[in-house]
Amino acid sequence: MLVHEGATRSIGTDLRLGCTLAAVAGAVNVAGFLAIGYYTANMTGNLSALAVGVGDGGMVSMLSCAGVLAAFVAGGCGATLMVGMGRRRGMRAVHAASIALEGTLLIALGVLSRVLPAWMEAGGLGCGLGFLMGLQNATVTHISGARVRTTHMTGMLTDLGMELGQWLLDPGASRVRERLRLHGAIIACFVLGGIVGAAGYRMYGIGMLVFMGAGLVALALPGLRRAMRR
Repeated sequence: MLVHEGATRSIGTDLRLGCTLAAVAGAVNVAGFLAIGYYTANMTGNLSALAVGVGDGGMVSMLSCAGVLAAFVAGGCGATLMVGMGRRRGMRAVHAASIALEGTLLIALGVLSRVLPAWMEAGGLGCGLGFLMGLQNATVTHISGARVRTTHMTGMLTDLGMELGQWLLDPGASRVRERLRLHGAIIACFVLGGIVGAAGYRMYGIGMLVFMGAGLVALALPGLRRAMRR
């Protein structure tokens, strides 16, 4: 799932990776909102909240939203730098390494949230999760050739609507049916991940990030091992 790139990837590979990481993004998004009141995987709402903060003069809200937005952009930038340098050095497992890094940092955030003072926790958690969601979305965008996005559903819903229209025009087009299945499944997994994230947060608090991070590291390990054997 985390080795083949672009045109070499099958629809099944994109489906497995997209659904898995969309579920993680959905869980992180809901857990982040319950913990700090901000969506860390969806930047549309944060941009709107930033605009409201500017209009109302709400400095705290404005700075908080700006921090999460900047962290998300930094995560996307970091993933692109990591992938670019990895390709120059011929690293086949650079995408797996990026997801392993995300998992490791999620574990660190889950642990740190238990020891940070309350006044630091909200800002650190918001920016940390925003960075990791930007990192994840950019990594998946690179490896899938921009066919799959896992953190923001506006684009996925737009694609789903367009493909539904294409399917109605030509019901026999197998490629359109495949894309409908891919995007529909990713959207469903994001929602299911959010439900699990809400339940996990109520049971374990933000410490649930440790379990999610461990799952991502486990997901990345086969790709890392495969590349090392070569």
